[in-house]
Amino acid sequence: MRQWFAYRLHSRSNEAQTLLHSRKLFQQFIVEGYTMVESERLSYIRNNQKKLRVDKYCSLQSSLDVGTNKGLTKGKRVILPSTFVGIPRYMDQLYFDGMTICSHVGFPNLFITLTCNPNWPEIRRLLSPLNMKATDKPDIVSRIFRLKYEQMLSDLTKHHLLKKVVACKLFDFWQVHRIAQVV
Repeated sequence: MRQWFAYRLHSRSNEAQTLLHSRKLFQQFIVEGYTMVESERLSYIRNNQKKLRVDKYCSLQSSLDVGTNKGLTKGKRVILPSTFVGIPRYMDQLYFDGMTICSHVGFPNLFITLTCNPNWPEIRRLLSPLNMKATDKPDIVSRIFRLKYEQMLSDLTKHHLLKKVVACKLFDFWQVHRIAQVV
């Protein structure tokens, strides 16, 4: 499903562009597509708890037992894997990874944040023939931002723009960004 939505978001010269030029309807399409994809992921996790071996988590199992003792026996408890973005275990994992790097390498001397500017020439060049604003085409803005983000990482880590990088902790930016866009 995700691949189908990714395919539909691209502009093709041999296809009608009705949806891609529909402004707010296009944004609604993106939001509903995201909702469908996330719903499918959650459904898979719910239906494959045994395959994902969630019963192996000792601390989670003990908290399940405490919940059962308190009378919380209605419904089926679903345990999300720590890779599921936005849950407390995911955030804890990011924090502990960062602290482990700090304990081995030392505290960071740079904290770099990159923000998007809808007036970047690349964005304006793509949107001006369509007579649209950056808010009408979040897919283009997101793609250009990702390209700039990856170029910045390459400049810092491979080309040593600000000296050699000893350690780097990249938070799963695209997942967090994706949640922030939809909410």
